Amino acid sequence: MRSYLTLLGIMTLLLACEPDSNTNGNALASTEEPAQSEQAQSESERLNEWFQLKFEEELQMNPMFLTLLGRKDRYAEIDVRTEAEADKQLAWRAATVTQLKSEFSYEALDEEAKTSYDLWVYRYEQSHQGQEFRRSNYIFTQMMGPQATLAQFLITFHKVDEETDMVAYVKRIGGVSIAIIDLLERAKIHASEGVRPPAFAYEGVIEEASNLVSGAPFTVTGGDSPLWADALKKIAALEDGGLVDETRAKSLGEETKQALLTQFQPSMEALISWFSADLDNTDSIAQGVGSLPNGEAFYAHKLQISTTTDLTADEIHEVGLREVARITAEMEAVKTRIGFAGSLHEFFDFLKKDDQFFFPNTDEGRQGYISETEMRLTAIEAKLPDYFGILPKADLVVKRVEAFREQDGGAQHYSRGTPDGSRPGIYYAHLSDMRAMPKGELEGIAYHEGNPGHHMQISIAQELTSIPQFRAFGSYTAYVEGWGLYAELLAKEMGGYQDEYSEFGRLTNEMWRAVRLVVDTGLHSKGWTEEGAIAYFKEKTPVTDAAVTSEVRRYLAWPGQATAYKIGMLKILELREYAQTELGANFDIRLFHDQVLGGGAVPLTILERKIRRWVEGSR
Repeated sequence: MRSYLTLLGIMTLLLACEPDSNTNGNALASTEEPAQSEQAQSESERLNEWFQLKFEEELQMNPMFLTLLGRKDRYAEIDVRTEAEADKQLAWRAATVTQLKSEFSYEALDEEAKTSYDLWVYRYEQSHQGQEFRRSNYIFTQMMGPQATLAQFLITFHKVDEETDMVAYVKRIGGVSIAIIDLLERAKIHASEGVRPPAFAYEGVIEEASNLVSGAPFTVTGGDSPLWADALKKIAALEDGGLVDETRAKSLGEETKQALLTQFQPSMEALISWFSADLDNTDSIAQGVGSLPNGEAFYAHKLQISTTTDLTADEIHEVGLREVARITAEMEAVKTRIGFAGSLHEFFDFLKKDDQFFFPNTDEGRQGYISETEMRLTAIEAKLPDYFGILPKADLVVKRVEAFREQDGGAQHYSRGTPDGSRPGIYYAHLSDMRAMPKGELEGIAYHEGNPGHHMQISIAQELTSIPQFRAFGSYTAYVEGWGLYAELLAKEMGGYQDEYSEFGRLTNEMWRAVRLVVDTGLHSKGWTEEGAIAYFKEKTPVTDAAVTSEVRRYLAWPGQATAYKIGMLKILELREYAQTELGANFDIRLFHDQVLGGGAVPLTILERKIRRWVEGSR
């Protein structure tokens, strides 16, 4: 990150050295500025054309991402998941950076093109720095591991509009099977070098993999397995649409069944077998990555990647402690306004135990949660034009997580739609245990995952035409999740949280993210145990026991990621306060938000540079 701070310092110095506004200076500007502007524009256009070519090369190495974009080239293939392929792609990135630096003049670029240039280099530097820690990462865990996400990819993202798409689906079952085996071999190597996720992660992998090979055509009990049910549904749609006849539909079903039995089942059983046999080698008491070989340096790297800052674990821990204290005071104030006479912890217990704060643990209750979420999102959507100039075109839907990967108390999440709008953005909620889904927290999470949060930010980025395409799909966690958490607070300005219990729920969600700073760093750099982390979480929040356990285990399996939310939110709030102070009556919240969202996801340092330049130009 120091290179970006240095770049910012150089640009500030250049701005400070502009000629004085005297007669000679103005005459010089009148004769030279048009030529400089023309040169910058032509160099920027040339660079953007280069980015488009290089991004297409990158896409062609990642067929699954092509599918996520709604494209059907390489539609029968799955990404190669070997170390050799990772080395190949890193070498390609290195070569593109060498070419970028040798063929383009940075000083001749306009500001947007300079940002694109910086981001392209930054992406490579991230990958290059991560090479040292490649075998420190966990391959399979309970947190969105490939044992579940590869199957989810076929079910959710592989559209079948014609017969050839179903043929590609069958071939992709084979590709998923190969990817599972390749990733299993990598997991074995990591384990041989002392890198294993905790026992609960192993158990989660075994459970999810077992769910995928339970039911037809694998077993005679349990109904249809997830992939088989999905394939039958897609084949039936082809037949109903007159795209295949009954005979071809049956043959497609048989081809799918054979791929599942001869390719998918053996790969998943190999995965289950090895994880079951290796389970005894995991730590009986879960530990953070600081205990692993090279763990301290690895965690520092993960923090840098997640926060896009140089903040240390100790610094992040201290930020967390300060935020926990501030939010606790706000919680006390809401409790007082509600009129609850007991202590804050007694209020926590009241919120966790009283039935009025939960939907019934029934199908009707689950639909009630979805319907309430949809109603809140519809109300906030009507307010968006008052706070944003750029608005998303893509639709948003709310869905329950698929049964094979659903977890009690699991974190809700967002899945991006396609840039052309053919697939909407999806807000997924874990609804297997409605006691882990309090009504008071519903609004904040809906705003975080939907509008004005992830759906808005990601959809706008994908729909931008003013930046190179690679920027539209960037994902810097501190920016993306920082925006999501900022959106929860922004929704309060927009008219959300009309009762005190919902406001307390908003504070609970924010406290959740503040606690993450303390717990994540505690686990991975201060020797905290899982038990101690859970106890701290319960002390500071009314979050349900199932959700607390799920969250702490998430941090253990995904080191550093959870710190990005609060760090990103605090930076966006800091930049908003700066802009309001500097611009005074000229500050327009819509223009500020457009500046934040109008260039795609960026590291926090680049976001700060962008906002400061906008403010300077708006005085």
